[in-house]
Amino acid sequence: MTQRIAAGALLMVLFKLLERSLGLISTLILARLLLPKDFGIVAMGMSLIALIELFSAFGLDSALIQRRDVTRDHYNTAWTFNVMAGCLVGLMMAAAAVPASHFYREPNLVLVIILLGVSSAIQSLENVGVVDFRRNLEFDREFRYMLTKKVVSFAIAIPLAFALRNYWALVIGTLLSRVVILGYSYVVHPFRPRFSLAASGDLMHFSKWMVASNLVAFLRERPADFIVGRISGPQSLGIFSIANQLASMPSTELVAPINRALLPAYARLADDPVALGKQYLAVMGVIALLAVPAVAGLAATAPFVIMLVLGPKWREAIAVLEVLAFFGITQVLQTNAYSAFLALGKPDVFVRINAFHVVALLIALFALTPTYGMYGAAWAYVISALIALPVNFVIITRFLSLRVLDLVIAVWRPLVSATIMYLVVIFDGREASEMLASSADAFLPLVRAVLLGVVVYITSSGLLWLLMGRPAGAESWLLEQAGEIWGKARKALRQIAGSR
Repeated sequence: MTQRIAAGALLMVLFKLLERSLGLISTLILARLLLPKDFGIVAMGMSLIALIELFSAFGLDSALIQRRDVTRDHYNTAWTFNVMAGCLVGLMMAAAAVPASHFYREPNLVLVIILLGVSSAIQSLENVGVVDFRRNLEFDREFRYMLTKKVVSFAIAIPLAFALRNYWALVIGTLLSRVVILGYSYVVHPFRPRFSLAASGDLMHFSKWMVASNLVAFLRERPADFIVGRISGPQSLGIFSIANQLASMPSTELVAPINRALLPAYARLADDPVALGKQYLAVMGVIALLAVPAVAGLAATAPFVIMLVLGPKWREAIAVLEVLAFFGITQVLQTNAYSAFLALGKPDVFVRINAFHVVALLIALFALTPTYGMYGAAWAYVISALIALPVNFVIITRFLSLRVLDLVIAVWRPLVSATIMYLVVIFDGREASEMLASSADAFLPLVRAVLLGVVVYITSSGLLWLLMGRPAGAESWLLEQAGEIWGKARKALRQIAGSR
């Protein structure tokens, strides 16, 4: 099971690396061609559609994966619910377009919101059969499917950006890419859905908590879209939105694909909480070892990243990114628990944890944003996450028959090593960050900071591991995997040399 999880997680991470490479190129081009206000207008529309979609986001793919006795009726019912929900979202978006434009004081939003609603209806028609890729642990097929979707979006959005030079490139690109992806979903899987509600009782028992979970997750992740957009306007919202996306990259691009592979694997261990707990700790250690330094490194190199990737007109995003990166660390440390709760059939527990987080976040946002704008909103995210994180740890350890100390042991070395790395990189790059005038000025300092950070982190992690007596954990597992890969590579090279 560990090997299958590792193989699946590796493919999902590889996909995210390729996707992020395309995303980075796309962001670089779009940021040069468009203004922060353009991103802010689209973020306003996307925040509304995300809110409306919450009430139709049943999480039916997770329900299909979690159930062991799935029939064709379950797939047909899931697809039918998706189509009904997508059409309803489209109608609701059209009805809400004018009121939303008045709320944000942005008249250009009306047609944007209507077209985004149409794209949501189109997306709902996608073939539900592709869920089988994850359900059956066929991560190679999942990899190809997801990568193709990203390439299609990239290939459509970039030419439109060059042609239109405004926010319509993002809106029309979203609409066209979903049309193409809809057809592709029926090419890659033979399942042909039919309208049916025969299995609605089975699916909705699980999915009612998924709707609640999605609603609470939205209130945890996107309230700033409404509050910052209303108080500070599209310019500040565009800056906050891009900084938040960058700060979330280690979670969305590294941890999320690992969790995508974990859910079906965890579901197979759900009957044995002790085994599931051991697997959870092992994965948590690897996630902390790889993702925590990525977030800390992003915080330390924020001036260079913003100037190089986005350019001088995005300079205000530097301070926001430096703060939100610490929010990203808390996200990295708690997202693995979501897959475990779903596998145990306990999505309601995660809903309650997130509800507590939301209350803390909303209080902090309303207290800080009116006075400090987008910077206050960034601090509100960090403060609320630090309040909610210990609660999450205590509850997940109880369900998996673990001690909080077990979790601390699994993650403390990466946290200490990342802190050392952050302080060293900040101190070394302080003078260079103050002299940035253009994108070109940021390239060499960023390369230097990354190389220094990698060396410091690996050295610190290795020394701590050795000082603790080489305990079994993420470090030893990664060394074992590296040894196996090296052994296979040497064997392949010997075979090539022998054949000559």
